[in-house]
Amino acid sequence: MKILKFFKRIIKWIVVAFFASTILSVIALRFVPVWFTPLMFIRCYQQLSSGEELRLKHRWVPLTDISPSLPVAVMASEDARFLEHHGFDYKAIESAARRNLEHPEKRKLGASTISQQTAKNVFLWPGRSWTRKGFEVYFTALIELMWSKQRIMEVYLNSIEMGDGIYGADAVAEWHFHTRASQLTPDQCALIAATLPNPRRFNSAAPSAYMLKRQARIRREMHYVPDFPREGEDKKSR
Repeated sequence: MKILKFFKRIIKWIVVAFFASTILSVIALRFVPVWFTPLMFIRCYQQLSSGEELRLKHRWVPLTDISPSLPVAVMASEDARFLEHHGFDYKAIESAARRNLEHPEKRKLGASTISQQTAKNVFLWPGRSWTRKGFEVYFTALIELMWSKQRIMEVYLNSIEMGDGIYGADAVAEWHFHTRASQLTPDQCALIAATLPNPRRFNSAAPSAYMLKRQARIRREMHYVPDFPREGEDKKSR
């Protein structure tokens, strides 16, 4: 009986420690730049274990130093209702589930929002297990509760993988377009967004015909996405 109580007490403190540490981490990262993510360390380990040259190009810049076309491009490509939902796009989830059931032979569609991708990139590891998905839901709810949409977009554009060893808007702007994130053109932003499904396969510095086709589609859809508001502003239609 004493052993059972002891283990219950241990489990209780583990649960308390988990919630306390994760909530404090989310609060801290509301204000502190995200210099590194788990994926960056995983990619570095993969490179070293394969005998490859270490590649990690990343430089944090505030959202105000990123071209205003880039948030619009990634919303057009990845999450058109980002400014409207609270972390989960239930319409997109329903549509993807229906399509996957009707066409099981085709590549599975996902419905991951920018908020979910940010939670996964910053706090978790790559993978498709139900355990990781459960943590993703938890962290997505936390950042939606504690961060503004501007902060979520800022972290997303600074931490997401945008090339082989390249993370964030300023790094991809420098290494693929020889400029800074603030100077990216709408066409370049659409091309970057076109790589996001698989940025190590699709190279925005040397786009294929398929990528140029995706870029053109994203450019068209950018006209229907609202300008991304600054902190404290309401969303504005284009």
